Amino acid sequence: MRSTFKVLFYVKKGSEKPNGNLPLMCRITVDGEIKHFSCKMDVPPRLWDVKNSRASGKSVEAQRINLAVDKIRVEVNRRYQELMQTDGYVTAAKLKDAYLGIGVKQETLLKLFEQHNAEFEKKVGHSRAQGTFTRYRTVCNHIREFLPHTYKREDIPLKELNLTFINDFEYFLRTEKKCRTNTVWGYMIVLKHIVSIARNDGRLPFNPFAGYINSPESVDRGYLTQTEIQTLMDAPMKNATHELVRDLFVFSVFTGLAYSDVKNLTADRLQTFFDGNLWIITRRKKTNTESNIRLLDVPKRIIEKYKGLARDGHVFPVPSNGSCNKILKEIGRQCGFKVRLTYHVARHTNATTVLLSHGVPIETVSRLLGHTNIKTTQIYAKITAQKISQDMETLSHKLEDMEKNICRAI
Repeated sequence: MRSTFKVLFYVKKGSEKPNGNLPLMCRITVDGEIKHFSCKMDVPPRLWDVKNSRASGKSVEAQRINLAVDKIRVEVNRRYQELMQTDGYVTAAKLKDAYLGIGVKQETLLKLFEQHNAEFEKKVGHSRAQGTFTRYRTVCNHIREFLPHTYKREDIPLKELNLTFINDFEYFLRTEKKCRTNTVWGYMIVLKHIVSIARNDGRLPFNPFAGYINSPESVDRGYLTQTEIQTLMDAPMKNATHELVRDLFVFSVFTGLAYSDVKNLTADRLQTFFDGNLWIITRRKKTNTESNIRLLDVPKRIIEKYKGLARDGHVFPVPSNGSCNKILKEIGRQCGFKVRLTYHVARHTNATTVLLSHGVPIETVSRLLGHTNIKTTQIYAKITAQKISQDMETLSHKLEDMEKNICRAI
């Protein structure tokens, strides 16, 4: 049976202040139980309308009083709904304490986020990547900026999170932070993870993301053609560092390894497999998935070229990611490429130009790239015009043979 619930405002007679005003009080009634609390403001007796429980008239003072009354009423009603949702029942005493914050430890979003990030940081370099930690910290900072901007507050209780908050934060990212669709998508996944922590341990009894819809944009990911790969390999480099960075990029093109995996590659990962060929036996740092790659002639020559130049058993003396990206940008400009060279482009080139275009099935490509989901491989890989032409040429020959056999039968 649903509780009977009523909120009433009144002025406390017999408690006049020196200026003649009376304290404004709120009375909560739940199933006949009554509790009172002060609204922390005074009202001139001449303005108070007892019948309507509001200040009368349209003066500035009356409007100020009524605005405060409405705000308290809304907040008490909200606390009532929360208690019904979490506990299944409400008493006047519980409702009063919930409104006043007595005995209630307010769990807030930023406190939860900061606690998560502090624990996550301890795992960086072990089971977690620095890039992932940076993303969590970035989203936390965006929320810290968003709350005063949109809600005029420094933090927000977890129980106040709702779909409006989620949509407001997305709008803030798009408009104030100028984030692109896929960046917004990634940031909202981070926030959703933080919210799921609160839901899983019972601090948040409902899902504020219910009804929220967002999806990434399909991006035309760049890759190098076979001719461009040859141009890159033949291009003269202005110094040894540029040559090293170029060679590491080419190594990634022919192996599909990401920057972090090339940097962390050690000699003990180079093993002769059951087929008598040299393979890289490793696990991707990002996903911790198995990624076994047979070494073709080009990457084997690159390994031999830099043998003995790296420390601690590593295969290559790899510069920082920032230095590599800066030099790759210069090299790409030197070669006249339209696509900006990055290790993402190297992996896309491996999937598209090196593997799929030469008939390697997409399931095999997915395993070689260390993907956990073949849909990720489908995003990376593009079917080139050259591959389509080759497939149609093969089909044409097969159809010619079939037609000849049919003609003989006729």
